Amino acid sequence: MAADLDRYSDVLDLLRGLPTHCPDVRVVVVSGSAVTGGYDAHSDLDVQVWTDGPPSATYDEALALVHDRFDVDHVWRVAADRWPTAAQGFIHLQPDAADLSRPTRLVDLFVDRLPERLTIDVRRHGTPEVLHDPDGLIHLEHDDEEVMESQRRRAVDQAAARRQTGAWLVERALARGDVAEAAWFHMRFAVEPLVTLLRIRHCPARHDFGLRYLRTDLPEGMAERVEALLPGPAGSTDSPTSSPEELLADRARAAFAWQDEVLRELT
Repeated sequence: MAADLDRYSDVLDLLRGLPTHCPDVRVVVVSGSAVTGGYDAHSDLDVQVWTDGPPSATYDEALALVHDRFDVDHVWRVAADRWPTAAQGFIHLQPDAADLSRPTRLVDLFVDRLPERLTIDVRRHGTPEVLHDPDGLIHLEHDDEEVMESQRRRAVDQAAARRQTGAWLVERALARGDVAEAAWFHMRFAVEPLVTLLRIRHCPARHDFGLRYLRTDLPEGMAERVEALLPGPAGSTDSPTSSPEELLADRARAAFAWQDEVLRELT
């Protein structure tokens, strides 16, 4: 079922007319949760633009149009070194986006240079809602499987090689009483690699999506099992008398044990 984008209808109108103001623009699509699922009253509008000109110039032109048409509260322009060939910004069309007492109005605008062949892997990104593509430049096809398999194999190899070092870093920080450091190491070396391994096992096309979309990408109940490993207060299965250090130690050991289990399956 298509997402209801009515609250962004004015933005969509502007985007459909963007090539009139920015002649270098070749393709404009809506992506993100609006086409992959999970879109709700607090989703942003993910917009991807491909241009023949310099992406930063096209981004600036598009942003100027948005400022001219809307009451923009502020913009976070992502640092230029994040995307070598692209420009990205989060355009807030209302103040205090964290106030969820009303629907969110936030546009994630991503502008990139048009590649020689523009492909979108619907397994990873859903089927885009095309706002402008008069020349039929979008090709819906899978990303190179050989490249992705190589990436997955490297991730598995690194997880296996790093496993003992990661456990040592967590345990050492806990032994020293450095709980914040231990929690950081726990997330970095216990939870995040575990989720990558679970993704490789259960949704290999989205192996690199991190902790996002766990409920839709992993088998039923697995997201909740991952969440039970995150740092935080005692849950229903924890001892109510455990200290924060003991809780974190138990969860780290459980996460590393689960890593071992998945690594055995993958190797």
